[in-house]
Amino acid sequence: MENKNYILKNNFGEVICERMIKVSNILARMRGLMFSKKLPDCDGFLIAPCNSIHTFFMLYSLDIVFLDSQFKVVKVIYDLAAWRMTGIYFRSHQVLEMKAGTLKKGIKIGDQFEAVCIN
Repeated sequence: MENKNYILKNNFGEVICERMIKVSNILARMRGLMFSKKLPDCDGFLIAPCNSIHTFFMLYSLDIVFLDSQFKVVKVIYDLAAWRMTGIYFRSHQVLEMKAGTLKKGIKIGDQFEAVCIN
């Protein structure tokens, strides 16, 4: 999935994230969105592998979705403020980060997503 853009949809075909990018190299994963003023030319930032995040040095709040390797929802956190930490979700393989307020409400544990390449 790296270096490509994706649309993330739920199992009903509804768009969850219109433009998602994935980072999996160690340096990009460690830096994440720290010190950024906005998401880097996308609506969602997928970090893999990942089962826990922090928002230290963040300049804005995030909506978070922890997903397993098959894009099944493990945990959803809305409006995670700066300078916070999540728990460790051992079933999680990847984490979708979106700007707070942009993640559709009503997403629940067990929902199935699909990533569709758009380039």
